[in-house]
Amino acid sequence: MAKRVAVIDIGSNSVRMVVYERTSRFAFHILHESKSRVRLSENAYQNGGNLQEIAMQRTFDALENFLSIITSYKARKTLCVATSALRDAPNKKDFILRVRNSLGLNIKVIDGQRESYLGAIACANLLPEQNNALSIDIGGGSTEFSLINKKNIDNNISLNLGTVRLKELFFDNNDLDGAKEYIDTQLLKLDSIHALSIVGIGGTFRAISSALISSSNYPIKKLHAYESNYKEFSEFLKQILDSDEDQLKKLGIKKDRFDVIKPGALILDRILNKFEIKNLITSGVGVREGVFLSDLLRNSKDKLPANYNTSVRYILDSHVDNTAYSNQLNKVAKSLFDMTYEAFDIDKTHRYELAIASKLCMSGSNTHFYSQYKHSYHLIQNVLEFGFTHKQITLIATLVKYAGRKLPSSSHIQKYKELLPNTQQLNYLSNILSLSIALLSHRPRNINFTLSFKNNELTVTSKDNLYLAKDSVKKLDSTKSFSIKFLS
Repeated sequence: MAKRVAVIDIGSNSVRMVVYERTSRFAFHILHESKSRVRLSENAYQNGGNLQEIAMQRTFDALENFLSIITSYKARKTLCVATSALRDAPNKKDFILRVRNSLGLNIKVIDGQRESYLGAIACANLLPEQNNALSIDIGGGSTEFSLINKKNIDNNISLNLGTVRLKELFFDNNDLDGAKEYIDTQLLKLDSIHALSIVGIGGTFRAISSALISSSNYPIKKLHAYESNYKEFSEFLKQILDSDEDQLKKLGIKKDRFDVIKPGALILDRILNKFEIKNLITSGVGVREGVFLSDLLRNSKDKLPANYNTSVRYILDSHVDNTAYSNQLNKVAKSLFDMTYEAFDIDKTHRYELAIASKLCMSGSNTHFYSQYKHSYHLIQNVLEFGFTHKQITLIATLVKYAGRKLPSSSHIQKYKELLPNTQQLNYLSNILSLSIALLSHRPRNINFTLSFKNNELTVTSKDNLYLAKDSVKKLDSTKSFSIKFLS
């Protein structure tokens, strides 16, 4: 696969373009993303599905500019897919041929099941593991559904439900009852599906989640993997449906969404009425990432390897020079955890976050040595995204921020309280990471000491000189919950 790959997604409402760069076999990051709200399907549903000239011209112009951007990044491969608007249009061949002949871009029109599958594999690979989750991708012309169990995808269904479609057929005519009846009839095709949670893909779901985050005291501004409960989400949908434009603005809905947010909210409201859902997860990835992953993982059954995280690998590839030391720190931190966590009644699942923090805590050293942990903290907050919950990201970033000497401050704990474990657990994990760094102060080629723990005393045994390690341990702002003894 080429190192740089561009993906263009032509939807009913917007066209989007992303340039991805691989840093190793399965690790990647986004170099550039562009979006244009071209409304390709505008006035199409009132005209037998036929695309209108003005909308086609807008889309053509956006694609021409996208190709210029792609060229500037020297991407070696461009994948372009189109969904509902082109899929349904009797005159789609005219537009496809015009783009191919004038721009040299080949558009692949995918069917609804393929669209549903692509969005779902993006979620299955790039969100925290989901069990019996129903992915929902509300577009301008259609809505796609898939069942996700871990990395397995089933029941790929596409329905003729979309924000622009409903707007033009019902909302523009003030026919809310007709819209409800139409939606409920379409949703009958989901009668055989049972799901415990919903994974929301697409602009409508992200717009609602973004407004929810803005209207609350949620401590981080991150959409991907944002979780909301049924009650708050359902109540927010009802507020949207009852609001005029001024009220929508106060709710945090952006102006360019005013005309399609209500049709989208109504679709979601009717879906929530149909299923007994307790939890909703917002996905920042969708069809574009699915197209990229299906190409990247074409020889791996569209699944990233087990126990592999592409965000962690990208940070290691791009920001950690001394991988030997990173691996040593990881090994020591896990050893300390394994021999002490039971004595202090620590949740065993936190071993994973500690292990990731130990691997990535030096990632900011290339930016500025004297503030390396601060830079590592900000890098992890923003870049460590795929495959982690917000609680995991916040814990890993916090451990890294306070690595070295200090325990997490009370102000930091208060700010992120709803996403962090209790103070006892947090201080323990912070102390273990800082102790691991102290024990490796001399940067040995190979770990030259052994560890043992008994009766609340950690014994560090080595035949070599551990002067710097001893000195660093003395300076730790630790919990003092166990003593440390060095033996030669």
